[in-house]
Amino acid sequence: MLWLLGALLPLRSAQPLTAPPQLPQARVVVVQDKRAMEAFTPRPEVVRGLVERGILAHTGRTNVADAWRSVVKTNDVVGLKVCSMAGHISGTRPAVVAAVIEGLLRAGLPRTNIVIWDKQLVDLRAAGFVELAARYGVRVAAANTAWDDATYYENSLLGNLVWGDAEFGKKGDGIGRKSYVSKLVARELTRHISIAPLLNNNLGGTQGHFLSLALGSVDNTLRFESTTRALAEAVPEIVALPALYDRLALCVTDALICQYQGEQLTRLHYAVPLGQLRFSKDPVALDTLSLAELEAQRQKAGLPSAKFNPDLYKNAALLELGINDARQIRMEMK
Repeated sequence: MLWLLGALLPLRSAQPLTAPPQLPQARVVVVQDKRAMEAFTPRPEVVRGLVERGILAHTGRTNVADAWRSVVKTNDVVGLKVCSMAGHISGTRPAVVAAVIEGLLRAGLPRTNIVIWDKQLVDLRAAGFVELAARYGVRVAAANTAWDDATYYENSLLGNLVWGDAEFGKKGDGIGRKSYVSKLVARELTRHISIAPLLNNNLGGTQGHFLSLALGSVDNTLRFESTTRALAEAVPEIVALPALYDRLALCVTDALICQYQGEQLTRLHYAVPLGQLRFSKDPVALDTLSLAELEAQRQKAGLPSAKFNPDLYKNAALLELGINDARQIRMEMK
């Protein structure tokens, strides 16, 4: 009867087997053509093809115009954020921006709704973007011409204000603790496309999407460049502002050239042509890949590893602005 008693007793249920939680993934589309560069000069027709391949793969569309319309709307005012202070060779290359403009025009955006922008007009002019804007009939704008009193980033670090900062010359409690967002960014642009070079930066590791967007959009930034700790805290928090992150439609890393030493100074003996463009919605993932590429090229050249504070990208991930773990970044070569 023992066997019957055992059969009647409730069986202790085994613990259900559960799969480990799925970690979030970042998707990066990489397009490459070794013919894109000739003597460190972009070949426009090849770059145009790379941009078209990249946006099609990124969106999964079969038509270029449809692909761009899935990223922005035709009534958006689209800001093309470039890194112009490094010039037309080491910074964002005008050939890449030109191909993006052509795609947006094919999608039906009015020319006046496309704005090439950076912080200073003098840099935009020197890098060739004023001339580029005139050629296509689109707009070019500097962020530092007017600051929005109602939109700002604030922290306890007191700034050393310079001419052009919104609070320059003012006195009183709290002066110098705010970084005001450009009126262009806060009030006019409805979507951003960030196009950043694969270029080293001694403080932030790479002159990528985070440094470009954050430091290009607000005033009173000298206080963040005093220490890597200050930079690592402030930059992600600035990018997290709704006027920036909530309007970020696409990020493109201009990896036609990888310059791993020299920062904004063109140093072609520290540069390698890759012939790549990298597309993603995730600026953290793109900058993380840029850091890895820069380090790999430094090792190949026999240079010591770059010393910077990686907390910038860890903090960005903690703010859920993207993925900074390379194991969670899926690169798709197209």
